[in-house]
Amino acid sequence: MEVSFTSTLVVLLLVMDPVGNIPVFAALLRNLDPARRRLVIVRECAIAFCLLLFFVFFGRTILDLFGLSDSSLNIAGGVILFLIAIRLIFQHPEGAFGTDSVDSEPFIVPLAIPSIAGPSAIATIVLVVSRSPERITDWIMALTIASTITLLLLLAADRIARHIGRRGLAALDRMMGLVLTAIAVEMLLKGIESFVRGL
Repeated sequence: MEVSFTSTLVVLLLVMDPVGNIPVFAALLRNLDPARRRLVIVRECAIAFCLLLFFVFFGRTILDLFGLSDSSLNIAGGVILFLIAIRLIFQHPEGAFGTDSVDSEPFIVPLAIPSIAGPSAIATIVLVVSRSPERITDWIMALTIASTITLLLLLAADRIARHIGRRGLAALDRMMGLVLTAIAVEMLLKGIESFVRGL
């Protein structure tokens, strides 16, 4: 089954979860002055983008190096997405990715990784590229658009949090979790189907 540009963009946005990350970013960066906060957000989004871009080009090589099949990646990605979806639907005190708050300015962890470029985002991009490597330009564009939307939403995190409120953010998270659950189940079914056919 061919993967479309739009579905890839939507899945990337869901797994990067900019809306769900708004409370995390707001809490971890609350002690920084506004100018420094914007700089940190841009830096963390850039690091996450570069990491995911690395897996666009070298993800297949890494899979081949470890002898991993597309079916195993489908199943693993589906399991990870499903666990994240469950944490989105049934709110967890540490958020969907289990990130802990820290007093000092965060660097790479937990904002860039795993909040934005987590295992599910990496698995998604590797899986998409491995299915249609000839469309690598499309996948880079989808990743760039998803990363830009994530950056813009996180830069507006304080304003969005004030306008929507905690309940509004929680409702959006649950809605995204429901969509992500369906995607996770579909990935699992495709992985199982591929495995059974290979027997």
